[in-house]
Amino acid sequence: MSEIVCSRAGCRATAAWQVVWRNPRIHTPDRRKVWLACDEHVAYLREFLAARDFPVAVEARAGAGSGPAEAPR
Repeated sequence: MSEIVCSRAGCRATAAWQVVWRNPRIHTPDRRKVWLACDEHVAYLREFLAARDFPVAVEARAGAGSGPAEAPR
């Protein structure tokens, strides 16, 4: 199985988080998009989406091991 990496451009770190979001202007309420994030970039990706008023939530990635219980702020 290949390693799951962060969605931040240029980052090759292992992803421990899912940044779940949707664009309400084009996505129906049941459509959710997922970006993967490492500990270093989870806050950046969450803030990037929140600044655009997109509904966004951060969840620990299933199978990510024993990472932190709460996303870094």
